[in-house]
Amino acid sequence: MAPLLLTLAAAALAWPCPAAPSESRFSEARVARWAAAALRHVAATQCPERGGLLPRPQCQRLVRLSQGPGPAVYISEPARPGQKVRALLPDGWGDKPGAPLVPSRNQSGGGGGGGPQRAAFAPAGQDAVLVLDPNPGANFGHPLLLFHVDFNVSPRRCRSRGRLYLGSYECLTPVQRNHCENQLKRRPGRGKGRSQRSAGHMRHEEPPVGFCEIHFLPLIVVAQDLKHLQKLHCIDLHGYSPCPQPLPLVGSSSTAAYCELNENTRRCHRQQSPMYKLCRIYQTCDHAVLIAGGWQEQVTYPHHAQNLLLFYQMLQRNGFRQEHIKAFFANEGQASVEMGNVQPATEKLAIRSHLALLCRSLHCADTLVLYLNSPASSDGTMFLWDANHNGIADPKERYAISELLTDLESCNAQRVLLFVDQSYPGPLVKKLQASQRHPNVVLVHSTTALRSGSAFAEFWAGLQPDQCLLQHTLPVGSWSAVFASGTPIQLLNVTLAGAPCHSVPPLGEEERQRRYHGCQNLPTMLWYQSRHQQELQQDD
Repeated sequence: MAPLLLTLAAAALAWPCPAAPSESRFSEARVARWAAAALRHVAATQCPERGGLLPRPQCQRLVRLSQGPGPAVYISEPARPGQKVRALLPDGWGDKPGAPLVPSRNQSGGGGGGGPQRAAFAPAGQDAVLVLDPNPGANFGHPLLLFHVDFNVSPRRCRSRGRLYLGSYECLTPVQRNHCENQLKRRPGRGKGRSQRSAGHMRHEEPPVGFCEIHFLPLIVVAQDLKHLQKLHCIDLHGYSPCPQPLPLVGSSSTAAYCELNENTRRCHRQQSPMYKLCRIYQTCDHAVLIAGGWQEQVTYPHHAQNLLLFYQMLQRNGFRQEHIKAFFANEGQASVEMGNVQPATEKLAIRSHLALLCRSLHCADTLVLYLNSPASSDGTMFLWDANHNGIADPKERYAISELLTDLESCNAQRVLLFVDQSYPGPLVKKLQASQRHPNVVLVHSTTALRSGSAFAEFWAGLQPDQCLLQHTLPVGSWSAVFASGTPIQLLNVTLAGAPCHSVPPLGEEERQRRYHGCQNLPTMLWYQSRHQQELQQDD
């Protein structure tokens, strides 16, 4: 027995003990010290009009924040000795993921002149990454504060590069995106005469303007990690906002391998809806396409599922049939939504094919509703889902507004209603207002700069079947309808199902449901006349 006990004791001593929490994560006091220094830096910059870490209004609001919780705090996990971490942004460069972050142009200490160009590429990575979210839980993207933390840096070396020395040989570097959108665009409102000047003089006279802020939680990975495991996590600190809770998973996402619907493989387990179920001959119906969810599990929140369900229930109450409401939500492994036809948002080709079918088929759609609640970048591009987990929005994982407008161009639906519940509707608004090829498209969006949670969906969830769209929109100043060039306002002077609002005599409930809700049969003559007209247009 004694030899056996000695053997077990030796085995127990040889077996590695589980690491203490302080070894696997930075202490809360240490992270709080970094976060406080980062906020002091934001206050010290005095919120410049251009080139700051945050847009000026949000920066001023953060500086004035004296009561209530501060921003939510995210910190990367410590890497092993000798290892570094790096940040990957979905709206950064896809082929050079280490390049999009550069030191801020407004460093404290006056050492920012030329600094961004000296450290534009940082292949070695950093010891830690700190992220502060001033609007936790808000729809992504929205401006964030991102800082690099480097250890074993002398005070002189840290301050000589315009960074913040924290003591204990720790150095904090505020960063922004490099090669960001509109970086070389001129300031609006300049006269045409200046365009004849030399390029160098123009750049000197008119400083670059653009969106160089960080708009998404980065994917923090160990520099040599090919699996791209996320090392960034939220931490609850006293005096700061609590961490937003992601939507829980309900199953394995192993079956959510990215599916190319134009390839005949077993991975393509989902098939496109048969045409005869969507567009039957001699019949027109109301259709809806809902795109919602986050870019990754970490930024997919319960209100995304709630928004989808609210809009789905509103559509059904307004006469849309369940089989004609198609939703693309998050990923395969996310919590299921208690509604009918839901597919993962990873299938971009299925989304575009479905819209093309509805818009190119004659008399298929009477009212076509699109609800967009996915993350969006500052140029309006929608991010569907990071299917390959590389942290960068590849072409198959993003849905650009040019692609969306192409899919809706000259749509054969009677009316197309775009409900945009996203952070940056501005670029889509401008494109639609200038378009001559979307005469039946109306875009409805929030006029509030940042709107989080389910406010938009909750407002439209109250739309009743007998209520005019204009009647539901005009009394509320937070919502705005945008028409394409030449689009008549009569497109909103109807109910969601297309019934007139002020008919004489008024429509009864039974007549409204029979003539406008769901599907209606078309006269054979109308069908053949329209088909002949379309064939003539195609020949021309």
